[in-house]
Amino acid sequence: MRLIRANNKKLKKIYDRRFLRSRRVEEKVRQILEDVRLLGDEAVLKYTRKFDKVKLTPRQLRVAENEISGAYQNISPNFVASLKIIIENINKFYKKALKKSWKMKDADGLILGENYGPIEKVGIYIPAGTAPLVSTVYMTVLPAKIAGVKKIILITPPDKNGYVNPHILVVANLLKVDEIYRVGGAQGIAALAYGTKTIPCVDKIVGPGNMYVSEAKRQVYGVVDIDMIAGPTELVVIANRFSDPRFIIADLKAQAEHLQGLAILITNSKKLAKEVRPALAGVSGYIILTKNLQEAAEVANAIAPEHLEILVKNPLRLIKSIKNAGAIFLGSYSPTAVGDYVAGPSHVLPTQGTARFFSGLSTNDFVKNTHIIGYSKKALEKIREPLEKIATIEGLQEHLQSFKARFES
Repeated sequence: MRLIRANNKKLKKIYDRRFLRSRRVEEKVRQILEDVRLLGDEAVLKYTRKFDKVKLTPRQLRVAENEISGAYQNISPNFVASLKIIIENINKFYKKALKKSWKMKDADGLILGENYGPIEKVGIYIPAGTAPLVSTVYMTVLPAKIAGVKKIILITPPDKNGYVNPHILVVANLLKVDEIYRVGGAQGIAALAYGTKTIPCVDKIVGPGNMYVSEAKRQVYGVVDIDMIAGPTELVVIANRFSDPRFIIADLKAQAEHLQGLAILITNSKKLAKEVRPALAGVSGYIILTKNLQEAAEVANAIAPEHLEILVKNPLRLIKSIKNAGAIFLGSYSPTAVGDYVAGPSHVLPTQGTARFFSGLSTNDFVKNTHIIGYSKKALEKIREPLEKIATIEGLQEHLQSFKARFES
């Protein structure tokens, strides 16, 4: 890892990182989306042959019940028991987080409020490349279920033999996912956005993926809603002289398991930096030296990382200074891995500095609110003057007349 100071100009490259679009990827994805929109299943199958090297028929796109039930034979019985503990943690967290409808009424009969209700159909993308992200199934499906989504469609790429990872199937089945399709990539996103004869369209698409999946989500946004445009995973660790170097080394090495991931240690301790650096020789990233912990917090805010670990003696004191992070892990016994797998909050988090304006996936990403407005004649009379002034300034006479009509005898 490279050792630099907080005022080093190289940090600007990290601060300014964004979801950089390749024109080549952009054009390829645009063509795939258009093909699927026009040709439906035919295009989905063509691109599945091309990218996944699997030849399927339209009927084989949907994972059959017998394949799902057969998946239970290929997993450990302990897996289901462990999963139930995780599900309980996630349920507890998201039931607290769910927004509720509200109304207020005043003495004049004015009623204002918001009605919250679930999105009807959601598509969930589960990557299945070098490591099938089994945890992403429950980290995306459960918030949608708790929000009350009526129909959940899950898509995931098939392996070279045309099968879906059995753990993905079991988790999806236990969580009562409505339909599962063996399709991935931009063609899978297109199918969810536009619909085909076999794969139904949805109202929102969530879940991480490679650059083609991310670009496809970006391009279909507006046809459907999306959660975010995710990039490579990130970890920033804030530590000082009281931090345990073993934990820092272990967590940054864990981050290095992700290809193209960003790993950064921010510390005000030169001694700690020198102590951990040799053990992190193969890890791509930075050790950033700051004057104090407040400057460390400022650097972390500028980076706006996906994951931020605060491995100092009193992390709650420093958390007040943190404004931008997808998830914050407090203290020595809260490694990022606990958030990845079991804690409760979803591990689908904003990357590439987008924690400045995006939040982690939540139940509230699966609900929409409708504004409620109700006036009595008395309440309407009270706002007569300001309404007439604004309508007159904007020159919309029929708008003004629709108001005045309420008071004509």
